[in-house]
Amino acid sequence: MTTRQYTNWRSSSRSDQGNCVEFAIAGDGTVGVRDSKDTRGPVLEFVPASWRAFTDDLRAGRSA
Repeated sequence: MTTRQYTNWRSSSRSDQGNCVEFAIAGDGTVGVRDSKDTRGPVLEFVPASWRAFTDDLRAGRSA
């Protein structure tokens, strides 16, 4: 298992009072997502193509 270093965690400008998720990008392009209320908790990791497809779907108003 690879441990990646994520920096510059950020959340959506539409987030409300820290009740959201945050994301950051590692040096190899992997996108990490975590709970903003539990910053020491687990991080979900996505390859760049999957994250891009996810955010493109959100922008287009598509959901699972």
